[in-house]
Amino acid sequence: MANTPLDPRPEDAARSGSDTPRPQPLSGEEVLELEEKFDPEVRFRPLGRTAGAIAAVALFSLSLFHYYTAGFGLLREVTHRAVHMSFVLSLIFLVFGINKASYRLYPASVLRPAGIPLYDWILMAIAAVTTLYVPWVFSELAFRVGNPSTLDLVMGTGLIVVLLEATRRAMGWPLPIIAMLMMLYAIFGPQMPGLLVHPGASWASVVNHLYLTSQGIYGLPVGVIATYVFHFVLFGVLATRMGLGQLFIDGATAVAGRLSGGPAKVSVVSSAMMGTITGSSIANAVTTGALTIPAMMRIGYARHFAAAVEAAASTGGQITPPIMGAAAFLMIEFLGIPYTHIMIAALVPAFMHFFGVLMQVHFEAKRRGLRGLTREEMPQIWKVLRRDWPTLIPLFVLVGILLNGNTPYLAAFWGITLCVGVGLVNPRNRITIADVFAAFVTGAKYALAVGAAAATVGIIIGVFTLTGVSFKVAYIVTQTASDWAGAMISIVPFGLLSIEGLTLFLTLMLTAVVCIVMGTGVPTTANYLIMVTVAAPILALLGVQDIVAHFFVFYYGILADITPPVALAAYATAGIANANPFSAGLTAFRLSMGKALVPFVFVFSPSMLIMVNNFSWAEFALAVYGCILGITALSAAFSAYMTDRLFRWERAVLAVAAFLLIAPEVFTTLLGSALFVLVWLRPVVWRKHGGVPG
Repeated sequence: MANTPLDPRPEDAARSGSDTPRPQPLSGEEVLELEEKFDPEVRFRPLGRTAGAIAAVALFSLSLFHYYTAGFGLLREVTHRAVHMSFVLSLIFLVFGINKASYRLYPASVLRPAGIPLYDWILMAIAAVTTLYVPWVFSELAFRVGNPSTLDLVMGTGLIVVLLEATRRAMGWPLPIIAMLMMLYAIFGPQMPGLLVHPGASWASVVNHLYLTSQGIYGLPVGVIATYVFHFVLFGVLATRMGLGQLFIDGATAVAGRLSGGPAKVSVVSSAMMGTITGSSIANAVTTGALTIPAMMRIGYARHFAAAVEAAASTGGQITPPIMGAAAFLMIEFLGIPYTHIMIAALVPAFMHFFGVLMQVHFEAKRRGLRGLTREEMPQIWKVLRRDWPTLIPLFVLVGILLNGNTPYLAAFWGITLCVGVGLVNPRNRITIADVFAAFVTGAKYALAVGAAAATVGIIIGVFTLTGVSFKVAYIVTQTASDWAGAMISIVPFGLLSIEGLTLFLTLMLTAVVCIVMGTGVPTTANYLIMVTVAAPILALLGVQDIVAHFFVFYYGILADITPPVALAAYATAGIANANPFSAGLTAFRLSMGKALVPFVFVFSPSMLIMVNNFSWAEFALAVYGCILGITALSAAFSAYMTDRLFRWERAVLAVAAFLLIAPEVFTTLLGSALFVLVWLRPVVWRKHGGVPG
């Protein structure tokens, strides 16, 4: 990656920039190299020629299977999911080692066929046989569900064991540990304390429920990954390879680069645009960050701040239509609504996230007096569009098919097809058949870890449905929040919240904290699945609409990628910037405070999501106004700058104003607006009377 200045000298910040060449885009191989360096979910062990060829063919076959079924018809549900899982679990044992020592290139031997340990080949075989067993005997299961045979128990136990080990290899210990604890809870229910007690289940009952029904391993999470998510991941990889990602970066540079602190604003805008084709925070971060982070440091941003800006902006990819994270596709199955409803509901909250990051980098640039890019460092927007407009065709067609009411996987099929077609004939970013093969391989790589995680989450959800514990947890949380609200209602000023409103607010706070804590060790999709299983009943008890509850958990789960100590997006960008990862993660979390406020707004004012019952334009307008002004106030408070440097008391006033503005009531909105204007006018009055800046 010598063509990209990933480590600019400090003195570069003082240069005018006109003599500094604009960083060149990374190739697909260089982007993948960065992702493998910083994202453990795609960090494969080195493979020799034979094992590498086997892995490449298997990965390509997995992508080809999903591409074909998307366009020409899905298999029977259980068969489709089983084929997907057999590929995913078997490939994990091929490409992920058992420990760090196994991440070396070993010669082939009797105990290491093709350089892979013999026990991994055995685990691959067990994974394939146990996953395909259920569709093989599916016609017979109707006569023995609830009374599994000995072979059923052996196969089910084998799959659970290899699944937990595959998930550990691909994602670490947290998720398998949670799954094992849940299975222990199912068995030892009579020994549990208080409301958590239940009659208990035998191991045979647990295996029957998790293995032979659609309530466990073969349940909704795996179905959504195999039916929707895989296809859109593949589309994102191909769209990036055929030049759409570079169009977004160049377009963002042309639009925002000249503004104060230009590279940081380019980072936010390009990440927002890149988010339309990739639901991966880390893929977004390394693709755009390899260009924007060096540019930010060159004009004077601190290393950790530059890394944090890119990380915070990139997490927005999972909430940006039309291609969002896996959780968005899970929502359509949970809620039974069209994907277009999810896309429309996500529009305003996604805008608020990027607006929040943009305001903080703007205030930071103004406070430090940072310049924008020079004319020599920026492309011209009309030249960018004239050169790269064909790369937009697949995205426009995909969105058109979705808006026409077709299935997401059919839209992805045509999007993938057009990516290949445009890429093969476009003279600007022409790709070859080898590039298509490589993209299919890369797309399948991204699916391995999330595929294993989805199946493991199926175990957790299966225990929830087997024991009914989610409703017990819902009762405990709502009762606790109600007790706290009763104790606190007397100190709420001006009667801003009723006891019901305060109970809901405290419940949301508890849910948000658990989501963030859970996210430090569990990936975003798994976090969403676990939390929505628990939180949806909790919020439903308090009258929150289903789509609102799902979006609330979805948004807080995404903060996992920038929440230390495990903040993968921040670690990736910190690696590019050579910055302290923990500092980058903390700063990224601060930059994402807008995203943290928005879910509270749409819970108390559901019309912000548009696709809700009893939608009101008046409520929508009030919520959007309050949210924009509140995010601006909070951003200024964190940055210590608005139209001038701020005193500490002004920052405190702005923080109070922000929380008043997000409460969707006319009185609180007016009060918050008055406080905001008070701080905004202070420098004007100060200078008029000969004062000095704060």
